[in-house]
Amino acid sequence: MNNLDNVKIKSKLVRALRGTGLYLVLSFWAAIVLFPFYWMVLTSIKSYGSYNAEYVPKFYATNPTAANYVDAFDKVNLASYFVNTLIFTVATTAIMMMVIIFAAYAFARLKFKGKNILFAFFLSLMMIPNELVIITNFVTITNMGLRNSFLGLILPSITSVFYIYLLKENFEAVPEELYKAAKVDGTSDLKYLFKVMIPISQPTIVTIIILKVVECWNSYVWPRLITDNPKYYLVSNGIQEIRENGFGRENIPAMMAAVVVISVPLIILFLVFRDKIMEGVSKGGTKG
Repeated sequence: MNNLDNVKIKSKLVRALRGTGLYLVLSFWAAIVLFPFYWMVLTSIKSYGSYNAEYVPKFYATNPTAANYVDAFDKVNLASYFVNTLIFTVATTAIMMMVIIFAAYAFARLKFKGKNILFAFFLSLMMIPNELVIITNFVTITNMGLRNSFLGLILPSITSVFYIYLLKENFEAVPEELYKAAKVDGTSDLKYLFKVMIPISQPTIVTIIILKVVECWNSYVWPRLITDNPKYYLVSNGIQEIRENGFGRENIPAMMAAVVVISVPLIILFLVFRDKIMEGVSKGGTKG
């Protein structure tokens, strides 16, 4: 065996060791990230008595039960919270997509005076924390008489400067020649948007939709401020209702069952569209 063969063997061994080490680190990190969810599910299938009897927490359930999941829908109006959240999420996401698609297209393709200055002003709004405008939104919605209504929940969330910027970058990545060719053929801007721009930018649009759905589903502060009627509670502020009036503060297994039920739709959504999310994020960060 010559020196060249020894070098090749050593190189393969080094690559194998690096790959093994990388997988071990990633596996360890995945275990850390997933452990809270495992603990949540584990706690949810333990009975109230067995959970309180564990002076030292166990990493398994000796007598798993589904009674906590039955209580999650029986003792509180969790099904109603789900319906409210679904209405809020679908309506908010649909309206926001219409707003940001037209806004991104205008900034990316249309020519008008002050476009760059206006877009710079929009970007500067990203520097303002949401906490600074939430009181203004609260006063505005209250003065409009929209408290305890779906419209009051939806209106402050129907646009996003960041999503407009992300989609604008994707629209600008579409070759200018396509737009000029379409205009020569007599294609209107609206038709060009729906026939060319949106299909090409589909991965990013799907990613934005999913991110907005997650944002709406997890929304807590604004729904908590603008609604004090359980008729309009979402699943997020419904958790507080569950804690205070449903199971009691000490019934942790039942509360964990409710949280699992609330979390499952988002997990399924991510698993189904994970490839689109990764593609959209990577495409959003690449121009040209």
